[in-house]
Amino acid sequence: MTKNRNQYLLFIVAAMAVLFVRHASAQPTKGQRYNVLFVAIDDLNDWVGCLGGNAQAITPNFDRFAREHAMIMNKAYCPSTVCGPTRSALLTGKHATYTGVYGNGQNLKHAAKAKDLETLPEYFGNRGYYTLSRGKIFHKHGDPNAPGGVDEGQWAFHEFVKAKGANGPILWEEKPTLESVKSGGSPFTWGAVKGPTEKTKDYATCDWAADQLNRDFDGKPFFMAVGISKPHLSWHVPQEFFDLYSLDEIEPAPFKRDDLNDIVRKDGKPIFKPTGRFLLADGNDMHKQANRAYLACVSYVDHCLGVLFDALEKSEYAENTIVMIWGDHGWHLSEKLHYGKTGLWEESARVPLLINVPGVTPPNTKCNGVVNLIDLYPTLIDLCGLPPNAENDGRSFAKLLAKPSMEWNQPTLTTYQYKNHSITDGRYRYTWYGGRADGAEELYDHDIDPLEHTNLASNPKYKEVIVRLRKQLPTQHEPDSPKNPHNALKNSKNQERMGRQ
Repeated sequence: MTKNRNQYLLFIVAAMAVLFVRHASAQPTKGQRYNVLFVAIDDLNDWVGCLGGNAQAITPNFDRFAREHAMIMNKAYCPSTVCGPTRSALLTGKHATYTGVYGNGQNLKHAAKAKDLETLPEYFGNRGYYTLSRGKIFHKHGDPNAPGGVDEGQWAFHEFVKAKGANGPILWEEKPTLESVKSGGSPFTWGAVKGPTEKTKDYATCDWAADQLNRDFDGKPFFMAVGISKPHLSWHVPQEFFDLYSLDEIEPAPFKRDDLNDIVRKDGKPIFKPTGRFLLADGNDMHKQANRAYLACVSYVDHCLGVLFDALEKSEYAENTIVMIWGDHGWHLSEKLHYGKTGLWEESARVPLLINVPGVTPPNTKCNGVVNLIDLYPTLIDLCGLPPNAENDGRSFAKLLAKPSMEWNQPTLTTYQYKNHSITDGRYRYTWYGGRADGAEELYDHDIDPLEHTNLASNPKYKEVIVRLRKQLPTQHEPDSPKNPHNALKNSKNQERMGRQ
């Protein structure tokens, strides 16, 4: 009996020693800092297996990464619900209400209050890190003085590689049409292209990033930003990803046809109507096709990222690299009679955010603390031992990463265009349309209405909730910064119009 007990104790001691060694090896050694792998994904919502937004999603690489390495921030939100402003806010650490960068047509470098801010990659690059990037991190703007006539934020990195890749000829394409209705923004089309997958842009970007993990950076820690373009429209990916989803078995996202009727101005008139893309899909009975195309793009992104995940696991940097994977905003797929972003509802404002900090974050864990992409800047510099940046509007949630069960529900802000704001504390979402609809309001209780079907703003029972959340609205409203005079991306204005249709 004693012998067995001693053997058991030795086993326990040995197991604890192994765990200690693994934990210790995951921490940077004294004098060193974590590396950072910073992955942005354009227009990705929670339709990822491990995020639970759509049970049909086939994403084995995301799921394995979350299961073995990452913590999922289950209540992460964006500072704005369109690409340019949300990225500008995240990368400068300042909300649009301070910088005036509210739309895709505004370059932060032309905004008086943003142009001289030290962006996140510059902050790292100026403090001992080697910074490099490929793909979309900053929003693109036409600029005759930039390489190739496009400002992609090259100036923020020591090394910048333009994303390249060819989808090949289109094998088939679906383009719903409806007379007298314009969809606006990016073309609302989808279909398969003739690969090979290895030649497509996002695969090439991930392959490039994987190769960088085989080099050294002259003894410096690295900050590598990787931008993935799908599932941004148009939804063209190789046939193999469409083949993952049988059209007959697709269950399209549910929507409520009168969902917009209770969102009204003070005179009782509705603020919103179905968007052009919704009318196109609905009028052509193509919701299933559109949902399938988005899922195919998500699976394509998952496949590309698998190359990067595998390379990191095999590299010398596996145990001392922070990985942050984030989507720049959400995306509707018929909810609220809407296909796209730009709304201030949960489907637009909530974003995927997966984080691995070796030795800190518990894997296979969902954290319900309320965070915002604008918090990534102060959180990363906190984790990496860099001095705080007093300009940051966000707050570090490094403590939450180490203890995901702690209470963390300070209300957070999402903005779309001038004076239109939404506040959420993780349970309630309060929205105020100061710029669009003369102070109209929305309120939803996610405990009883997670799909936000019933606007409670006029219900006296919730008056105290509204008063409490209204206090969180910004008091500063910087006017619109100048439109970029050289904007070569002609669809920017159309994208902004989509939110007003």
